[in-house]
Amino acid sequence: MPPLTRAACLALDERDPLASAREQFLLPPDTIYLDGNSLGALPKATPARLDEVTRSEWGHDLIRSWNAHRWVELPRRLGDKIAALIGAAPGEVVVADSTSINLFKVLAAALRLNPGRRVILSERENFPTDLYMAQGLIGLLGEGHELRLVEGEAIPAAIDGETAILMLTHVNYRTGAMHDMDALTAAAHARGALALWDLAHSVGAVPVDLTEAGADFAVGCGYKYLNGGPGAPAFLYVAERHQERFAQPLSGWFGHAEPFAFAPDYRPAAGIARYLCGTPSVLACAALELGIDSVSPHPAAALREKSVALTETFIRAVEQECAGLGLTLISPRDPQRRGSQVSFAHPQGYPVMQALIARGVIGDFRAPDILRFGFAPLYLRFVDAWDAAAALKDVLASGTWDRPEFHRRAAVT
Repeated sequence: MPPLTRAACLALDERDPLASAREQFLLPPDTIYLDGNSLGALPKATPARLDEVTRSEWGHDLIRSWNAHRWVELPRRLGDKIAALIGAAPGEVVVADSTSINLFKVLAAALRLNPGRRVILSERENFPTDLYMAQGLIGLLGEGHELRLVEGEAIPAAIDGETAILMLTHVNYRTGAMHDMDALTAAAHARGALALWDLAHSVGAVPVDLTEAGADFAVGCGYKYLNGGPGAPAFLYVAERHQERFAQPLSGWFGHAEPFAFAPDYRPAAGIARYLCGTPSVLACAALELGIDSVSPHPAAALREKSVALTETFIRAVEQECAGLGLTLISPRDPQRRGSQVSFAHPQGYPVMQALIARGVIGDFRAPDILRFGFAPLYLRFVDAWDAAAALKDVLASGTWDRPEFHRRAAVT
């Protein structure tokens, strides 16, 4: 294979069928943004929409907007839009709260639906908040449940007659390793367990079909590849077959069958609406809707094809240009086992990433030594992958990462 060149990457950009999608986003000049797997870029349409909601709907129409502008329908309307992206049916997804709170809701539901079992099985490297929420729920229930953690490759063999639910993140936040959702869901069901998937690093970049997989529950956030803005509302999925069997424990008024009857006793709404809790954030939902709309016109297969091509290009460029500079690829080399990110380990990962960010190449760092680069296929170019690798080479070869300011730890890494 001939060496990769910048000119070759520019040629790939010229042939990219998704190239025009970049124009939907506000991206700073002289910045290569490789952190869309942590916070998506800003769609150009979002500021004007937020201004409209603020000045016209809130400012002029005031409380009438709950009916006149259908604010009350936002959680289910946006849920149906996300459902189309993750292989779910209308009425199986609702937008609400945060990923952590939604996980608490559906995990509580799953445990009640499998009452004879006490084990929540998960991966040792699952995203920590998922593990924390499981630990908190177990402590609250006080019924002898156990969170059992195993290495990724040991998951199939660890599912047994004690397992109530298999709780996994589809794409690993540190390495980008992607689980086989269909196979692991089938393995859980074969042993009488339920399957709950966290799609935070999947939806909008990696094809997901919850119906085909037979998943029972799923959660995910709106601020990564869905471009919904910092702290955007999250979503949850409950397969229709489970919806009427359990009323989730956070029984707020928006999940009531008749919220405006103001009855003193809780009666859960029908279907997915019972997984709502409090009043939705209208401004946040308005921004999220524009983010979802930035993704939804593009076929999942096209997004995935470009995602794979981008990550392959970046890995090739880094290994070609940065050979001998202390980097170790920790993401799966097989693109079919990798999400839309690439992670390299380096003994000085934190200051190296800070030096890159100072040069306008924005990725992020994950402890203890991981340089993490996300590839959002809608707005990244192949030349960005090349230029990021070239910047990484210069930072490492020159030693500029060793300046004192790059060693100082910020609150967010």
